[in-house]
Amino acid sequence: MFTPAAAAMLQELGLKKGRANLEEFADTLQALATADRNLVAVTSDSRGSGKLAPFGKALPKQIVEVGIAEQNLVGITAGLAACGKKAFGVSPSCFLTARSLEQIKNDVCYSNVPAVLVGISSGVSYGALGSTHHSLHDLAVLRAINNITIIVPADNFETREAIRFAAKATRPVFVRFGKAAMYDLTPAAGSVFEAGKACLVREGTDVAFIANGETVVHALLAAEHLAATGVSARVLSLHTVKPLDTAAVLSAGRECRAVITVEEHMVAGGVGEAVASTLLQAGLAPRFKMVGFPDEDTVTGAQADLFRHYGISMEGLAATATALLGLS
Repeated sequence: MFTPAAAAMLQELGLKKGRANLEEFADTLQALATADRNLVAVTSDSRGSGKLAPFGKALPKQIVEVGIAEQNLVGITAGLAACGKKAFGVSPSCFLTARSLEQIKNDVCYSNVPAVLVGISSGVSYGALGSTHHSLHDLAVLRAINNITIIVPADNFETREAIRFAAKATRPVFVRFGKAAMYDLTPAAGSVFEAGKACLVREGTDVAFIANGETVVHALLAAEHLAATGVSARVLSLHTVKPLDTAAVLSAGRECRAVITVEEHMVAGGVGEAVASTLLQAGLAPRFKMVGFPDEDTVTGAQADLFRHYGISMEGLAATATALLGLS
Protein backbone atom coordinates (compact mmCIF):
# COMPACT_ATOMS: atom_id res chain seq x y z
CA MET A 1 0.00 0.00 0.00
CA PHE A 2 2.92 2.36 0.63
CA THR A 3 5.77 3.59 -1.53
CA PRO A 4 9.30 2.93 -0.21
CA ALA A 5 9.51 6.53 1.02
CA ALA A 6 6.19 6.25 2.84
CA ALA A 7 7.17 2.90 4.35
CA ALA A 8 10.40 4.48 5.60
CA MET A 9 8.40 7.32 7.15
CA LEU A 10 6.15 4.83 8.93
CA GLN A 11 9.22 3.16 10.40
CA GLU A 12 10.70 6.50 11.41
CA LEU A 13 7.49 7.47 13.21
CA GLY A 14 7.50 4.16 15.05
CA LEU A 15 3.83 3.51 14.37
CA LYS A 16 2.67 0.06 15.40
CA LYS A 17 0.98 -1.95 12.68
CA GLY A 18 -2.25 -3.42 13.93
CA ARG A 19 -4.62 -5.70 12.10
CA ALA A 20 -7.53 -5.08 9.79
CA ASN A 21 -10.29 -3.11 11.49
CA LEU A 22 -12.69 -5.82 10.38
CA GLU A 23 -10.80 -8.40 12.43
CA GLU A 24 -10.82 -6.06 15.42
CA PHE A 25 -14.56 -5.60 14.94
CA ALA A 26 -15.23 -9.34 14.86
CA ASP A 27 -13.29 -10.05 18.04
CA THR A 28 -14.84 -7.09 19.83
CA LEU A 29 -18.33 -8.15 18.79
CA GLN A 30 -17.72 -11.73 19.95
CA ALA A 31 -16.47 -10.52 23.33
CA LEU A 32 -19.55 -8.33 23.74
CA ALA A 33 -21.85 -11.16 22.65
CA THR A 34 -20.22 -13.60 25.07
CA ALA A 35 -20.96 -11.19 27.91
CA ASP A 36 -24.45 -10.34 26.63
CA ARG A 37 -26.51 -13.21 25.22
CA ASN A 38 -29.02 -10.65 23.98
CA LEU A 39 -26.58 -9.55 21.27
CA VAL A 40 -27.02 -11.21 17.87
CA ALA A 41 -25.28 -10.96 14.50
CA VAL A 42 -27.05 -11.25 11.15
CA THR A 43 -25.06 -12.06 8.01
CA SER A 44 -25.83 -12.29 4.28
CA ASP A 45 -23.40 -14.97 3.12
CA SER A 46 -20.83 -12.71 4.78
CA ARG A 47 -19.80 -14.77 7.79
CA GLY A 48 -16.41 -15.46 6.23
CA SER A 49 -15.75 -12.05 4.69
CA GLY A 50 -16.99 -10.42 7.89
CA LYS A 51 -14.53 -12.49 9.97
CA LEU A 52 -17.46 -13.88 11.96
CA ALA A 53 -16.79 -17.61 11.50
CA PRO A 54 -15.28 -17.88 15.03
CA PHE A 55 -18.31 -15.98 16.38
CA GLY A 56 -20.65 -18.47 14.71
CA LYS A 57 -18.72 -21.44 16.03
CA ALA A 58 -18.56 -20.12 19.59
CA LEU A 59 -22.06 -18.64 19.72
CA PRO A 60 -24.21 -20.53 17.18
CA LYS A 61 -27.48 -19.44 18.77
CA GLN A 62 -26.53 -15.77 18.42
CA ILE A 63 -25.96 -15.60 14.68
CA VAL A 64 -28.47 -15.64 11.83
CA GLU A 65 -27.48 -16.36 8.22
CA VAL A 66 -29.94 -15.10 5.60
CA GLY A 67 -27.89 -15.91 2.50
CA ILE A 68 -27.40 -13.49 -0.39
CA ALA A 69 -30.46 -11.46 0.58
CA GLU A 70 -29.39 -8.08 1.89
CA GLN A 71 -32.93 -6.69 2.03
CA ASN A 72 -33.89 -9.56 4.31
CA LEU A 73 -30.78 -8.93 6.38
CA VAL A 74 -31.82 -5.37 7.11
CA GLY A 75 -35.44 -6.30 7.77
CA ILE A 76 -34.50 -9.12 10.14
CA THR A 77 -31.90 -6.96 11.91
CA ALA A 78 -34.51 -4.24 12.36
CA GLY A 79 -37.09 -6.74 13.61
CA LEU A 80 -34.72 -8.26 16.13
CA ALA A 81 -33.79 -4.79 17.37
CA ALA A 82 -37.48 -3.89 17.67
CA CYS A 83 -37.96 -7.01 19.82
CA GLY A 84 -35.29 -5.91 22.25
CA LYS A 85 -32.24 -7.64 20.81
CA LYS A 86 -29.00 -5.76 20.19
CA ALA A 87 -28.76 -6.69 16.53
CA PHE A 88 -25.75 -6.19 14.24
CA GLY A 89 -26.38 -6.68 10.51
CA VAL A 90 -23.10 -7.36 8.68
CA SER A 91 -22.86 -7.22 4.89
CA PRO A 92 -20.67 -5.84 2.07
CA SER A 93 -21.29 -2.11 1.98
CA CYS A 94 -21.70 -2.00 -1.80
CA PHE A 95 -24.84 -4.17 -1.54
CA LEU A 96 -26.02 -3.17 1.92
CA THR A 97 -26.39 0.52 1.05
CA ALA A 98 -27.84 0.05 -2.44
CA ARG A 99 -30.00 -3.07 -2.64
CA SER A 100 -31.32 -2.57 0.90
CA LEU A 101 -31.76 1.19 0.89
CA GLU A 102 -35.54 1.15 1.27
CA GLN A 103 -35.27 -1.18 4.25
CA ILE A 104 -32.60 1.02 5.85
CA LYS A 105 -34.72 4.11 5.32
CA ASN A 106 -38.04 2.66 6.51
CA ASP A 107 -37.41 -0.41 8.69
CA VAL A 108 -34.43 1.03 10.55
CA CYS A 109 -34.30 4.83 10.45
CA TYR A 110 -37.97 5.79 10.09
CA SER A 111 -38.91 3.11 12.63
CA ASN A 112 -36.14 4.34 14.94
CA VAL A 113 -34.93 0.93 16.06
CA PRO A 114 -31.46 0.61 17.64
CA ALA A 115 -30.12 -1.62 14.88
CA VAL A 116 -26.44 -1.55 13.95
CA LEU A 117 -25.54 -1.97 10.28
CA VAL A 118 -21.94 -2.84 9.51
CA GLY A 119 -20.75 -2.20 5.96
CA ILE A 120 -17.72 -4.38 5.25
CA SER A 121 -15.27 -4.32 2.32
CA SER A 122 -16.16 -0.68 1.74
CA GLY A 123 -14.59 1.88 -0.57
CA VAL A 124 -12.38 0.13 -3.12
CA SER A 125 -11.42 -2.75 -0.82
CA TYR A 126 -12.63 -5.26 -3.40
CA GLY A 127 -10.06 -3.83 -5.81
CA ALA A 128 -10.00 -5.67 -9.11
CA LEU A 129 -13.61 -6.84 -8.78
CA GLY A 130 -14.39 -3.37 -10.06
CA SER A 131 -17.23 -0.89 -9.88
CA THR A 132 -19.96 -3.43 -9.12
CA HIS A 133 -18.22 -4.17 -5.84
CA HIS A 134 -16.77 -0.75 -5.04
CA SER A 135 -18.69 1.17 -2.41
CA LEU A 136 -18.03 4.82 -3.11
CA HIS A 137 -21.62 5.94 -2.64
CA ASP A 138 -22.53 4.64 0.81
CA LEU A 139 -21.77 7.70 2.92
CA ALA A 140 -23.55 10.05 0.52
CA VAL A 141 -26.63 7.85 0.49
CA LEU A 142 -26.81 7.48 4.26
CA ARG A 143 -26.03 11.13 4.94
CA ALA A 144 -29.27 11.91 3.11
CA ILE A 145 -31.35 9.70 5.42
CA ASN A 146 -32.54 11.08 8.73
CA ASN A 147 -31.82 9.44 12.07
CA ILE A 148 -28.65 7.40 11.65
CA THR A 149 -25.18 7.80 13.13
CA ILE A 150 -22.37 7.08 10.62
CA ILE A 151 -18.90 6.04 11.82
CA VAL A 152 -15.76 5.29 9.76
CA PRO A 153 -12.96 4.14 12.11
CA ALA A 154 -9.33 4.84 11.22
CA ASP A 155 -7.59 2.22 13.37
CA ASN A 156 -8.13 -0.64 15.80
CA PHE A 157 -8.66 1.73 18.74
CA GLU A 158 -11.43 3.65 17.00
CA THR A 159 -12.93 0.36 15.83
CA ARG A 160 -13.17 -1.12 19.33
CA GLU A 161 -14.66 2.04 20.73
CA ALA A 162 -17.10 2.47 17.84
CA ILE A 163 -18.48 -1.05 18.29
CA ARG A 164 -18.77 -0.62 22.05
CA PHE A 165 -20.62 2.64 21.42
CA ALA A 166 -22.90 1.01 18.84
CA ALA A 167 -23.76 -1.84 21.21
CA LYS A 168 -25.13 0.70 23.69
CA ALA A 169 -26.74 3.07 21.18
CA THR A 170 -30.47 3.73 21.33
CA ARG A 171 -30.77 4.81 17.70
CA PRO A 172 -29.60 3.42 14.32
CA VAL A 173 -25.85 3.22 13.67
CA PHE A 174 -23.86 2.45 10.52
CA VAL A 175 -20.18 1.49 10.83
CA ARG A 176 -17.95 1.23 7.74
CA PHE A 177 -14.89 -1.01 7.40
CA GLY A 178 -12.32 -1.83 4.75
CA LYS A 179 -9.92 -4.75 4.56
CA ALA A 180 -6.40 -3.40 5.07
CA ALA A 181 -4.29 -3.83 8.21
CA MET A 182 -4.23 -0.50 10.00
CA TYR A 183 -1.55 1.39 11.92
CA ASP A 184 -2.33 2.55 15.45
CA LEU A 185 -2.83 6.29 15.10
CA THR A 186 -5.17 7.73 17.69
CA PRO A 187 -3.88 6.13 20.92
CA ALA A 188 -0.42 7.49 20.11
CA ALA A 189 -1.97 10.94 19.95
CA GLY A 190 -3.55 10.48 23.36
CA SER A 191 -7.04 10.73 21.93
CA VAL A 192 -10.24 9.62 23.60
CA PHE A 193 -12.97 8.25 21.36
CA GLU A 194 -16.35 9.92 21.47
CA ALA A 195 -18.96 9.48 18.76
CA GLY A 196 -19.49 12.83 17.07
CA LYS A 197 -16.08 14.16 18.14
CA ALA A 198 -13.08 14.01 15.80
CA CYS A 199 -9.76 12.62 17.05
CA LEU A 200 -6.85 15.03 16.75
CA VAL A 201 -3.99 12.91 15.41
CA ARG A 202 -1.51 15.75 14.81
CA GLU A 203 -1.40 19.47 15.58
CA GLY A 204 -0.72 21.99 12.82
CA THR A 205 -1.51 25.52 11.70
CA ASP A 206 -0.72 25.84 7.98
CA VAL A 207 -2.95 23.15 6.51
CA ALA A 208 -5.49 20.76 8.01
CA PHE A 209 -6.04 17.28 6.63
CA ILE A 210 -9.53 16.09 7.56
CA ALA A 211 -9.77 12.38 6.81
CA ASN A 212 -11.37 9.16 8.01
CA GLY A 213 -11.02 5.41 7.70
CA GLU A 214 -8.09 4.00 5.78
CA THR A 215 -7.06 7.41 4.41
CA VAL A 216 -6.01 8.86 7.77
CA VAL A 217 -2.60 7.17 7.84
CA HIS A 218 -1.80 8.65 4.42
CA ALA A 219 -2.75 12.11 5.68
CA LEU A 220 -0.47 11.66 8.69
CA LEU A 221 2.43 10.59 6.48
CA ALA A 222 1.85 13.61 4.24
CA ALA A 223 1.85 15.88 7.30
CA GLU A 224 5.18 14.48 8.48
CA HIS A 225 6.60 14.78 4.97
CA LEU A 226 5.50 18.43 4.83
CA ALA A 227 7.05 19.12 8.23
CA ALA A 228 10.48 18.52 6.71
CA THR A 229 9.79 21.47 4.38
CA GLY A 230 8.62 23.77 7.17
CA VAL A 231 4.88 23.29 6.63
CA SER A 232 2.83 22.68 9.77
CA ALA A 233 0.00 20.24 9.06
CA ARG A 234 -2.88 19.26 11.31
CA VAL A 235 -4.49 15.82 10.94
CA LEU A 236 -8.02 15.07 12.11
CA SER A 237 -9.61 11.64 12.11
CA LEU A 238 -13.21 12.60 11.40
CA HIS A 239 -14.47 9.13 12.29
CA THR A 240 -18.06 10.25 12.79
CA VAL A 241 -19.48 11.48 9.51
CA LYS A 242 -22.91 12.05 11.03
CA PRO A 243 -23.33 13.90 13.30
CA LEU A 244 -20.37 15.95 12.11
CA ASP A 245 -17.97 17.48 14.61
CA THR A 246 -18.62 21.04 13.49
CA ALA A 247 -16.46 22.49 16.28
CA ALA A 248 -13.36 20.63 15.07
CA VAL A 249 -14.08 21.53 11.45
CA LEU A 250 -14.58 25.21 12.26
CA SER A 251 -11.43 25.29 14.38
CA ALA A 252 -9.47 23.90 11.44
CA GLY A 253 -10.99 26.51 9.15
CA ARG A 254 -10.16 29.36 11.51
CA GLU A 255 -6.70 28.24 12.61
CA CYS A 256 -5.25 26.88 9.35
CA ARG A 257 -4.65 28.61 6.04
CA ALA A 258 -5.91 25.65 4.05
CA VAL A 259 -8.15 22.61 4.54
CA ILE A 260 -7.90 19.35 2.60
CA THR A 261 -10.46 16.58 3.01
CA VAL A 262 -9.40 13.01 2.21
CA GLU A 263 -11.83 10.14 1.74
CA GLU A 264 -12.18 6.70 0.17
CA HIS A 265 -15.47 7.78 -1.37
CA MET A 266 -16.85 9.84 -4.22
CA VAL A 267 -16.22 13.51 -3.57
CA ALA A 268 -19.87 14.06 -4.51
CA GLY A 269 -21.93 13.79 -1.35
CA GLY A 270 -19.08 12.70 0.88
CA VAL A 271 -17.16 14.11 3.82
CA GLY A 272 -15.59 16.85 1.72
CA GLU A 273 -18.94 18.38 0.86
CA ALA A 274 -20.07 18.12 4.48
CA VAL A 275 -16.94 19.94 5.64
CA ALA A 276 -17.20 22.58 2.89
CA SER A 277 -20.83 23.28 3.75
CA THR A 278 -19.99 23.64 7.43
CA LEU A 279 -17.18 26.10 6.72
CA LEU A 280 -19.11 28.23 4.24
CA GLN A 281 -22.23 28.46 6.37
CA ALA A 282 -20.03 29.82 9.17
CA GLY A 283 -18.57 32.44 6.84
CA LEU A 284 -15.16 30.78 6.63
CA ALA A 285 -13.34 30.41 3.33
CA PRO A 286 -9.88 28.89 3.77
CA ARG A 287 -8.13 27.51 0.73
CA PHE A 288 -9.91 24.23 0.20
CA LYS A 289 -9.49 20.96 -1.70
CA MET A 290 -11.40 17.68 -1.69
CA VAL A 291 -9.34 14.55 -2.38
CA GLY A 292 -11.29 11.41 -3.17
CA PHE A 293 -12.84 9.70 -6.16
CA PRO A 294 -14.13 11.98 -8.94
CA ASP A 295 -17.35 11.65 -10.92
CA GLU A 296 -15.98 9.26 -13.53
CA ASP A 297 -15.71 5.56 -14.27
CA THR A 298 -13.36 4.35 -11.54
CA VAL A 299 -10.10 2.77 -12.59
CA THR A 300 -9.98 -0.93 -11.73
CA GLY A 301 -7.09 -2.27 -9.67
CA ALA A 302 -5.82 -2.95 -6.18
CA GLN A 303 -6.74 -0.48 -3.46
CA ALA A 304 -3.14 0.72 -3.15
CA ASP A 305 -2.93 1.43 -6.87
CA LEU A 306 -6.23 3.31 -6.85
CA PHE A 307 -5.17 5.37 -3.86
CA ARG A 308 -1.99 6.44 -5.63
CA HIS A 309 -3.87 7.11 -8.89
CA TYR A 310 -6.30 9.46 -7.15
CA GLY A 311 -3.72 11.18 -4.95
CA ILE A 312 -4.50 9.44 -1.66
CA SER A 313 -0.88 8.86 -0.70
CA MET A 314 1.89 10.58 1.21
CA GLU A 315 3.35 12.03 -1.97
CA GLY A 316 0.02 12.91 -3.55
CA LEU A 317 -1.40 14.66 -0.50
CA ALA A 318 1.84 16.53 0.19
CA ALA A 319 1.83 17.79 -3.40
CA THR A 320 -1.81 18.85 -3.08
CA ALA A 321 -1.04 20.78 0.10
CA THR A 322 2.03 22.43 -1.39
CA ALA A 323 0.06 23.60 -4.42
CA LEU A 324 -2.89 24.77 -2.33
CA LEU A 325 -0.59 26.86 -0.13
CA GLY A 326 1.05 28.38 -3.21
CA LEU A 327 4.44 26.86 -2.45
CA SER A 328 4.97 25.03 -5.72
